[in-house]
Order: sequence, then C-alpha cells, then structure tokens
Amino acid sequence: MRLSKMHIKTLREVPAEAEIPSHVLLLRTGMIRKLASGIYGFMPFGWRSVRKIEDIIRQEMDAAGGQEIHMSAIQPAELWQESGRWFAYGPELWRVKDRNGRDFCLGPTHEEIFTDIIRNDVSSYRQLPMNLYQIQTKYRDEARPRFGLMRSREFIMKDAYSFDRDFEGLDKSYQDMYEAYEKIFTRCGLTFRPVEADTGAIGGSNSHEFTALSEVGESEIAYCEKCSMAATVERAECVDDAAESEEMLSMEEVYTPGTKTIDEVAAYLHMDKKKTIKALLFVKYDEEGKENGYVAVFIRGDRELNMTKLVNALGIPEHAIQFAEEAAMSAATGCVGGFTGPVGLHDCLIVVDSELEGQKNMCAGANKPDHHVKNVNYGRDYKGDIVADLKLLKEGDPCPVCGAAVKHARGIEVGQVFKLGTKYSQAMNAIYKDENQKDQLIVMGCYGIGVTRTLAAVVEQHHDENGIIWPVSVAPYHVIVTLVNTKEAEQVRIAEEIYKSLTDQGIEVLLDDRDERAGVKFKDADLLGIPVRITVGKKVSEGLVEYKLRRDKDKMDLTIQEAVNKAVQIVRTEK
Repeated sequence: MRLSKMHIKTLREVPAEAEIPSHVLLLRTGMIRKLASGIYGFMPFGWRSVRKIEDIIRQEMDAAGGQEIHMSAIQPAELWQESGRWFAYGPELWRVKDRNGRDFCLGPTHEEIFTDIIRNDVSSYRQLPMNLYQIQTKYRDEARPRFGLMRSREFIMKDAYSFDRDFEGLDKSYQDMYEAYEKIFTRCGLTFRPVEADTGAIGGSNSHEFTALSEVGESEIAYCEKCSMAATVERAECVDDAAESEEMLSMEEVYTPGTKTIDEVAAYLHMDKKKTIKALLFVKYDEEGKENGYVAVFIRGDRELNMTKLVNALGIPEHAIQFAEEAAMSAATGCVGGFTGPVGLHDCLIVVDSELEGQKNMCAGANKPDHHVKNVNYGRDYKGDIVADLKLLKEGDPCPVCGAAVKHARGIEVGQVFKLGTKYSQAMNAIYKDENQKDQLIVMGCYGIGVTRTLAAVVEQHHDENGIIWPVSVAPYHVIVTLVNTKEAEQVRIAEEIYKSLTDQGIEVLLDDRDERAGVKFKDADLLGIPVRITVGKKVSEGLVEYKLRRDKDKMDLTIQEAVNKAVQIVRTEK
C-alpha cells in the first residue's frame, strides 16, 4: 500500500482527553476515532490490527474444536428474564424498546442466546460436546467510560460457549479453552498471567481471568512467588489470624469523644487497630429499585472490606447495595454514625468477617454518641446472621495456599473463562436425552476475549517515547519502505523494486512515497510502529539501504537483497 494514497492523519500533540499510553498513541496514530464518550470507530491502520487479532483467535478457536457463528447484538428481554439476569445484570445492561413497546437489550454477552440455540437444536447425547463462538460487537452502558478502548461502552469481543453431557466433559472443554487462550495471547505478543477470578454477573462456579501485566490496568492481582497461587484481589481468599486464647473479660463502656475513625479510637485508647472492630453500613435494593433492608458489616479494624466478597455472601448483584444514609439507618436499627458496634443492633442483617469469630476482647462502637465498648466477644455478646471471609487480601499478607507473603501487580483483563455448570441450562430448560432416554441438563462453559481491549493491551506493553512498537503478528503492516527523496529517480526505482519484491513474497508493505521531509517520514514510521523499516536514501548509489527494526536502536546498511531477505525472514519467523 502506498502511503500517499492512504487515509491517515497523525497528531503531533497528545490529545487532552487521553490518560494512558494506549489511548494517547491510538489517537495520535489516527488508528481510532472517538464518536462519543466510550464509543470509538476504527480507521484503516487500527482496523487492520483488529482483524489480525481476530484471525489469531479464529485460528486457535477452530484448532480447539470451536465453530464460528454470528448472532444479533439485539436480544429480546424475555430470554434475559427467563435466566433471571434482566435485573441482576444492573444498569450496565443497555435496555431499548421497539416501536411496539417490546423490551430488548444490546447484548453485553450472549449466554441466553446460545443456550436458546442449543435447547432448540440439541436433543441427544450424541450431539455433545459442542463449542460455538462468535466475534461480535458488544455493548455495556459503563457509568464512567475511560482509558480509550480499556473501558468503553461499545467493544468487540469473542465469546464462546461449550456444551457438555457432564461436569467431567466441562473440565476438558474448560482446559481446552484455557490452553487455546494461552496460545492466543502469546501469539499476540502479550506478557500475561492467568489468575483465579470472581464470576461476577456471568455466574458459575470457577473462573480464570487472563491478565496482561500493566501498571495502568484496572485489574489488581495477588500472586505468590513460592507457590502457584494467583487470583484477582476480588477473588483472592484471606487467611484468618489464629484464634486468641486469652480469657474473655467483661464488657466495659468507655467514653471516646470525637473518635469516629478506627485510627482515632485506637490512638485514644492506646490500643492496636487489630483489637478494634470496624463497622460499615449498607442498604439493599430489590428488583424494582426500592429499599430492601439494612446491612451492618463488621471486620477487624486493620482490615479492608472486599465488596465482591460481600455481595457474594449476600447473594445479590453489586448494583443492589450501597452505603446507607446514617440518619435513616440509625432510626431503624439503633446504629450511630462513627460509633456503631454489633452489640444491641436490631432490624438489620448482621454480616461478620470470619476472623472476628476467634478474636477476643475487641473494641467496638457502643451505638451511643462518643462511646465505645471494650472486651466485646463473638458468640457471647453478638452473633452474625452471615459469617464469611470478607477481607481484601493485601500485599504482604500470608498466601492462603503456602503462607508466604503475597505480592500485588496490576494488569488489563483481556480474557476470562467460566465454568457455568447448569446455571443457564436449568433456568432455561436446556436438556438432552442420555443413553437411557432420560432427560439430563446440559453442562456449560463460557469463554470471552476482549478483542479491542487486547489491541489496547498490546500497545500498553509495546511502545516507547516515539510511538507504538507492534509485534509482527498484529502489526497493521510488516514493513515500511521509506523513500527519502521522491524527486531522485534512482531512489524511486529502488524503493519500487523493494516494494514489489516484498509484496510478491506475501509481506504486507507500506511504501512511504509522500512528498514530505525525511524527518516527518521517520517520525511517522516510529509513531505507527511498523516492525521493519527499510530506508532508501543517498547510499543507493553504493547499492546500500538502511535496515532497522522498530524495537531496536541499531541501524545497519545492507545491500538491497540482504535487506529484503532479512525482512522476509523476520516476518515469517514471528508472524
């Protein structure tokens, strides 16, 4: 392709709205075009790289036994109501009505649609297992779209669904997809880590998130260098401190004026924060958005609440709970803002972190202004309606597997795999007949890859101060031939010769034949990040051209044939 004929608009300045490198560079290269908040279009260079990622996904999915189909992004509400997710998915579900008032949604995912296909088309065990996938545009009405393609309201996703006779079959399907994902992200040039993850609104029993390591990523993962433990912070289990053996003392109310925070009360009473109990107050909502009761959560004062663990313990979607208004909750339950404790609360659900069961003689709010109670003990003085691990696993905390200190890293979620089990087949009556002609529930798995998010993750991991550094496998073009002087006949002849030779060998080549200064061409080549640059300049009179890899600083003068051969070799090796 001749650059003089291409639609390209590069920017020298950093767009004001862009906060992270991938967003900056994809806008500066003109690869994406913003249409509205969280909604982007793709221009020629960007779309070529998206298609390269899609091709890699198709190749590995097909090799693993997947069959590609394509479903509509518009989904009838009835299927979502049947599965129970019309409410559970929350405000991110983009709901629309047609002219007849019938409810639809713009699909954020397609579990219901694929389950509906299989329940109508599969009747016998002989038709299983099966894996269907699609690569399609998805929609999620994000409250705060940001970071360009990282958290957008419209995005391209590959979603696949496996259908098996039993859980043993699901285990194999899950492992097949897990291994296919490792191949996909490796071929895309990503440094990534698969980690245990929460199933979220998708549901199911087990899940792994494939996280591309990056300091700008929104996913935080905890991992152990001594063993194989790795999980998202939301999913990571915590180890409770050992139960204390000291004797229970009698409760004692103490005056603690103005000490509304854990730090303040611990300092005032000269005690370790580990001996305090932290209270967090919430209100729940039902499917119609009406208040549905109060929740008081208690954890040790030095701990942080993991909201994902809390909503899982309550069995409600994340959007169905929020912090309570203290005055209203106080009138209903007897709590007191800043001085709430578990003793004497009424008319609310009490949820207690499992660690508090074994801790003795703790200090908690007295549900009385400017007062706390010392020597509060679980079992004797209060009990929880729900007791569960509610803690956030912090860096340095003991690994739940081996006890070594865990570490944290940030990353970008580029894919996730789920064991759905019978969640959807049971709700939607997706069954098959076994060898004995008995009805059995189909066992399902779900497997997603964010295609456009993967594009952004590649840029995050492969760039420098001058621009993108594309891996060969997903680069919009493999080689750029930079013609220094378009008015010099010999340079033009050699550039055309190299262009034709590479193109004839199946290499995707850009010929920068624009009537621009050499410096502009070099800057654009670096910004666009094409893996190989061959510069045709003054040394053609000596039979030499300049050969440079975008990822390297070094340049070398080679003969024309040597430059062509090296370019072909690296593309074929790394493609």
